[in-house]
Amino acid sequence: MSRTEEQDHPDPEGCSDQDRAFSALLEDSAEDLYENAPCGYLSTLLDGQIAKVNTTLLNWLGYRRTDLVGTRRFSDLLTVGGRLYHETHFAPLLRMRGEVSGIALELKAADGRRIPVLVTSTVKTGGDGEPLLIRTTVFDARDRRAYEEELLRARRESERERERLQQLAATLQQTLLPPTLANVPGLDVAAHYHIASADEVGGDFYDLFPLAAGTWGMFLGDVCGKGAAAAAVTSLARYTLRAAAVYDPDPAAVLGNLNRVLHHEYNGHDPRFCTVVFGLLTPDEDRGGFHITLAGGGHPPALLMRADRTADYLPTPGGQLIGVLPDAHIATTTFRLDPGDTLLLYTDGLTEAHTTTADKDRYGDKALLALGHELAPTTAEHTVASIRGLLATLGAGVDDDTAVLAVSVPSHPDREGPQ
Repeated sequence: MSRTEEQDHPDPEGCSDQDRAFSALLEDSAEDLYENAPCGYLSTLLDGQIAKVNTTLLNWLGYRRTDLVGTRRFSDLLTVGGRLYHETHFAPLLRMRGEVSGIALELKAADGRRIPVLVTSTVKTGGDGEPLLIRTTVFDARDRRAYEEELLRARRESERERERLQQLAATLQQTLLPPTLANVPGLDVAAHYHIASADEVGGDFYDLFPLAAGTWGMFLGDVCGKGAAAAAVTSLARYTLRAAAVYDPDPAAVLGNLNRVLHHEYNGHDPRFCTVVFGLLTPDEDRGGFHITLAGGGHPPALLMRADRTADYLPTPGGQLIGVLPDAHIATTTFRLDPGDTLLLYTDGLTEAHTTTADKDRYGDKALLALGHELAPTTAEHTVASIRGLLATLGAGVDDDTAVLAVSVPSHPDREGPQ
């Protein structure tokens, strides 16, 4: 035999295991492939009577071939709910379209077990186009059902955990805000806290409280970040401001004390800071109204709306963030709050809110000042109500918590303004 002939007729004993496996696969009969396929097969007459069923499906259900062929319909193998679905949806769709694919049903085994399956049926037609029988393929979906149930359990547990976290966040948020604001004779007060996300604790805070000698302190601030870390800084800032104001009520001194505390506690690898505005209110017994000194540390300027229908921001330029530098520059301004005047303190969640889906379109300082002109003269309650309505209008555009605190001196009887 020539070398060429040896190459054309290799020695069978030299075949690899892979070649033998492939040869064995080719020797499988069509009947064996049908009977022992990894899925169930059955053929039914047009009325659903079972005419043929493979061994795989019989083994799943625990029936003998004689139990089903010629005696049972396909719908008899379904659960009660499956039979109802088969009669009202599956069978009509099959008659209309000639094929129905991937329908989730449950088969009832001989011992009463329920077996989740995915069913695909097609109508076989003759040469004249008339339907002859229905061929159905059944895939075992038990592993898939178990996986889906596990996903569902995990989702429900996740939802329960989220509800617990939201309740915890809401409770923690409430502890960071005063339960009530001080009742200041001759002054109307209103405040609102808008939560942007129920999943996280925000860092905004405010308070109004009495000090010695007939004076009152008020503050509003915003801690960088969210979550538990921000809540810790918020709590520290709030109580430090109150304690510092009792020791020395001068607004610049109060913010200076807070700056030293934050810089000392958070000057390492995880620095924390905040913006704050602090005010000292002293009533004017002779002329009415209040003398107010405001100190700002990197915070948006307060908005003053006068009884004469004017509105403007109070000048507190150059105030630096609290907690960043060991000696932050604190900006101060002193003014009178006369009858009919209203002062609004707010955090930047308001002015930085998105007015459209485009990130560049924000509410901004000019829009807030324009709102102040529209409201003046106004009251603390009316101002906060207007801000709440604005935040509701902006909706999801408010992606940061927003706190507002407004104080106003009631108008004289001859003054006009919103009631």
